Amino acid sequence: MSKSKQKNILEVLIILALILAILGFSVIKLGLAPQVPIMAAIALLILWGKMHRESWHLIHQGITKGISTGLIPMIIFILIGALIGVWIAAGIIPSMMVLGFEIVNPHIFIPSVFVICSVVGVAVGSAFTVTSTVGIAFLGIGLSMGFSPALIAGAVISGAVFGDKMSPLSDSTNLSAAIAEVDLFLHIRNLMWTTIPAFFIALIGFAILGTNNQEVPLEKITEISQLLQSQFTISWWSAVPVILIFVCAQIKLPAIPTLFISIAVGIIMLLATKTNVNIKEVADIIQNGYVSKTDNATIDTLLTHGGIQSMMWSISLIILALALGGLLVELGVISTLMNLLVRQLNTRGKLILTTALSCIGINLLVGEQYLSIILPGNAFKEQYAVNGLHPLALSRVLEDSGAVVNSLVPWSVSGVFMAATLGVPTLDYLPFAFFCLLCPIITVIAGFTNIGIKKLA
Repeated sequence: MSKSKQKNILEVLIILALILAILGFSVIKLGLAPQVPIMAAIALLILWGKMHRESWHLIHQGITKGISTGLIPMIIFILIGALIGVWIAAGIIPSMMVLGFEIVNPHIFIPSVFVICSVVGVAVGSAFTVTSTVGIAFLGIGLSMGFSPALIAGAVISGAVFGDKMSPLSDSTNLSAAIAEVDLFLHIRNLMWTTIPAFFIALIGFAILGTNNQEVPLEKITEISQLLQSQFTISWWSAVPVILIFVCAQIKLPAIPTLFISIAVGIIMLLATKTNVNIKEVADIIQNGYVSKTDNATIDTLLTHGGIQSMMWSISLIILALALGGLLVELGVISTLMNLLVRQLNTRGKLILTTALSCIGINLLVGEQYLSIILPGNAFKEQYAVNGLHPLALSRVLEDSGAVVNSLVPWSVSGVFMAATLGVPTLDYLPFAFFCLLCPIITVIAGFTNIGIKKLA
């Protein structure tokens, strides 16, 4: 960042405190949707920039740059909205639910959800894909069994994020390794020092909470399963599009073509199984989602879902959050804060703690997981070498405190997606997203105890 963009540190701290106060009070205390508070924060930041005689061109450039980082995720959101609607109508997600009723033990349901989502996540390499497919199916099964939607969402998201973090196919995992300039597979191996303890502690937590429920009403589950079979075409053929996603992941096909293929296969299955459905009705499902009419409130609430329009609320929030983040970067707020932090680091423990807090702070302020890896990674890279730490130590902190935390922020890209897809507010599932909460804590503890910290030869 050029010196012309460096700002007075006291002003920067006041501005950041005001922004966080606006967002925190409005969203947490008043329970408002984040869009209006973020608009207020943008207005405050623009006013502050104009007080420093910043040009409108610079302000517009900051907004444009910020939003541009989220264009691909927003297209993915739109496609996933269409995918969910088509997959429900074609019986793919209902088939997953019926299969789940048959093979999942109700008494260990929540830990099973966590483990299965973790395994699928490692294979697919995308937390978004796991949540929008098997995650929705597990939510339906869990609600039928009487489990809390927040607890189910916490287990789904924890497993999805674990898989995303440990998969060589994951964008964030590759980015963390690239920023620290380390080998991808060495990076994944080094992640195990913090990831494995977080996984097993989370599993214990889910086992305690997930088995502490009243007796599962099996007759209700049977009734819902029979209802799904009467309303949808339940068949093993429904596994084909799911397997196709695994194949696309293994051949490293990007998310957008993978989603187009999955939507196309879903449409073919829909037209093949429901001959009375015409192209206009399929287009309506893609646009507005599937509307369930089974006369069962639980099923209708869950399966009335998907469609492009279902993602528009989320996209409006992401645009505003990324615009705020772009202004913070372009007006020099982030660089000024980073420069201050770097000068205070004189021990390895403080360095790792500060890096972790910076990643979390970028998530809170910018709401974009890639920037929560890139900005602290570039700012602290040299300091890790000065303190005798291997770049693998940096890449692990970036992964543990950057990408993993994003889904816990209500106005972040990942947090917005998870809440919109599962229909569970971010602040509701946050206390149960054990894996996401544990990773940054364990990485900081490791920094002060030197456990598993890779040092330079």
